[in-house]
Amino acid sequence: MAKAMTKSQIVGALADKTGLAKKQVKELLEGLAALAYTEAKNGFTLPGLGKLVVVKRKARWGRNPATGEKIRIAAKKALKFRVAKAAKDAVMGGKK
Repeated sequence: MAKAMTKSQIVGALADKTGLAKKQVKELLEGLAALAYTEAKNGFTLPGLGKLVVVKRKARWGRNPATGEKIRIAAKKALKFRVAKAAKDAVMGGKK
């Protein structure tokens, strides 16, 4: 299985594709990440990729796998990335 691209590989590939300096591309990616972190509570959309959203998870019952004891799992907020249909179709192949 192929390894995932590192940050420097992504920066290099985008710099080659756009003709921008690697430093500019790196600043752009860091700025995009910072913006996504601050705007996630409102839903942050990356067109063609997906949407970063905060979801509320209900309290529920679970089991301790070591002892089998029933435990209460508290309600909480979680961060979720919903993949766009265009991205799914591009990676997995569209309907034929």
